[in-house]
Parts: sequence; C-alpha cells; structure tokens
Amino acid sequence: MRRYVILLGAPGAGKGTQARHLVTELGIPQVSTGDLFREHMKRETELGKLASKIIGEGKLVPDDVTCGMVRERLSREDADAGAVLDGFPRTPAQAEALDHMASELGGGVEAVVCIRVPSEVLVDRLAGRWLCRAQGHIYHETSHPPRIPGICDLDGSELYQREDDRRETVTARLKVYQAQTAELIDYYRARDLLVEVDGSQPEETVWESLRSALAKKVGR
Repeated sequence: MRRYVILLGAPGAGKGTQARHLVTELGIPQVSTGDLFREHMKRETELGKLASKIIGEGKLVPDDVTCGMVRERLSREDADAGAVLDGFPRTPAQAEALDHMASELGGGVEAVVCIRVPSEVLVDRLAGRWLCRAQGHIYHETSHPPRIPGICDLDGSELYQREDDRRETVTARLKVYQAQTAELIDYYRARDLLVEVDGSQPEETVWESLRSALAKKVGR
C-alpha cells in the first residue's frame, strides 16, 4: 500500500530540512508542488504550458491543473511506495482531491505533520537573512553574521536582502499562510491524522520529536 505523509509549515519553519529526514526515514520521495510547476514549465508539457499562461496573466493556477501535475508525479515508478507531500494540498478541496487520487493509486494519507513555530520567531529567522551578490552565500544577522557588516566573508561582495525577506513582506506572507491553512489543519485534525511538533527547537530535536510522534501515528 502506498503511504502518503503531508508536511505543513509556514515559510521559515524548517520544512525542507525535516522533509529530507522523512525521505530517508520512510524511503519515499519528496514531492513539492513548486518543483513540479518548474519541471512542467521547463519541459513545456501541456500542463506546464497551461500553468505558465495562467501565471503569466497574474492568476492563481486552478486546482485541476495542480492536481493533474500531482497525480502524474505520484504515478511515477519512484513513488510506488508513496511520497512526502510538500506544498500540497493547500485547501480542503485539494485535500479531498488527494484522497481520491491516493485511493485510485492504492494508498492513503497516513499522517499530516504540522511544524509549529511562533510568528515572531519566523519573522526573525526570515527577516534576518542576507545574501551576497556574487555567489548567493547566505548570512543571518544573529545566527551567522558576516565578519564585516554588509560584506561577504568568502568573496568580498556586497550583501543584500531579497524583497521576500523584508520584515513587512515576511509578516504579510505569514498572515496569508495562516489564513490559507487554518481550514486544512482543521480538516485533518477532524480525521485524526494531524501530528504537531514544535519547530522552534534545534533541528535535531525537532526531528526526534517529529519521528516519535509519527511512529505513534503510523506505527513506525
């Protein structure tokens, strides 16, 4: 039976790091909708062309296009045992669509992991991030500052902050995320599939907490 584990977490919650741990632990691939969009648009598939046109018009990609990409990805050989889903579903409607496609593929959602981090911690994590212009080396104002403020230690280039990482932008992104996922979290909590972990702890502590909670939910 194919097993599907959904990973939820706001920007900066450490979702990518924990996804890698889950992939190793469960022996199934990570499926990210962001990666799928880029792949289909690069390959110029019919779904990719459609998504590119919609995005180019400044519109949201409709559920049927997103679900079509996910369905195609979950049908590939490397996902025969299931997948860790990152970025999908985003709404109860997409969650219901996933239930149908998972059933058709001979599997089901076993657990939904939600990494919780206080908003003020997330803002500090993201708004403190700076990159160098030459190679994109990453620094952080508190956890990994450069030796000379505003200058990359490795190549001497100027450090800059992405628009997405500015404090006001980060705050707005988090509000959108919380509004979008509130119903989804309730949907999975009602089905007794939700696993919540404190993502404000050190990375390895988060993983151990996640691993322990997941074992109780799916018997691993």
